Amino acid sequence: MKNCNKLQNFMSSTVKDMKKYYGAYLLVLPVVLYYVIFAYKPMYGLIIAFKDFKPGLGIWGSPWADNFGFEHFIDYIQSFYFGRTVKNTLTISITSLIFGFPAPIIFALLLNEIKAEKFKRVVQTITYMPHFISTVIVCSMVVMFVSEKGIITSVVSMFTEEKGSLLNHSEYFVPIYVISGIWQNLGWNSIIYLAALSGVDPSLYEAAKMDGAGRFRQTVHVTIPGIMGTIVIMLLLNIGGLLNVGYEKIILLYNESIYETADVISTYVYRKGLENFQYSFSTAVNLFNSAISFILVMAFNKISKKVTEISLW
Repeated sequence: MKNCNKLQNFMSSTVKDMKKYYGAYLLVLPVVLYYVIFAYKPMYGLIIAFKDFKPGLGIWGSPWADNFGFEHFIDYIQSFYFGRTVKNTLTISITSLIFGFPAPIIFALLLNEIKAEKFKRVVQTITYMPHFISTVIVCSMVVMFVSEKGIITSVVSMFTEEKGSLLNHSEYFVPIYVISGIWQNLGWNSIIYLAALSGVDPSLYEAAKMDGAGRFRQTVHVTIPGIMGTIVIMLLLNIGGLLNVGYEKIILLYNESIYETADVISTYVYRKGLENFQYSFSTAVNLFNSAISFILVMAFNKISKKVTEISLW
């Protein structure tokens, strides 16, 4: 009875609020519809992961997979590609996190120290531009630079005995992927930190100056603590996507000679689903990937809440 009363009170208060602020609700309606149609409605298709999907029979007409629907998950975990794809995905993701995550923070801190506004705007514009370049074009540039006669290959060959394109050597794939990603997204990812820096109280800098703190100490004791909340939130979001290495860039860069290093979960899903037409198996692998990502977000969010008292919810 109490729960029914609470539900009625909630519904009545919601209706009153919607009538009072109907303009705000109309503004948010397109966003809600977007997520319902393109984010939540497609989740219905995840049932395919637990079935032996036949396009002619449809989702509900297709038979359920063996082992209570978990046959495709078991096949993936027991396959040769499980260890390789998970290892490569984690290697690329963790390397990108270690080197790529701090880069825009450092860049934003450096930009914040520039007093010449015109020079600052020029630097920002130059560093933002790569983000708007198509992934296909970026990968074409990378392939050209690391080709047998490319400028980067020429520099590397001065210190090593490597010959041919660097993308034919498995040990160079991860550095090429990570460095090109940092170059492309450095300026764009720094925007949120620049916005956070503008919210730091200027009086704190004045107090630090009075205590004899120089620019470096002001950065360490005032600036970084002032944007720590933003840093933690962005770190949590990055950890959530730890296993979600996009297949587009890797497919455009890798080749058969470096599959051992470059093949990740998303490219494996692409091959199985679109090339081999194993829809149920590829859906199961992708669902497994998403479930692990969800667990990582939950775990690190809980740790962050205990350690820093900052969390996503």
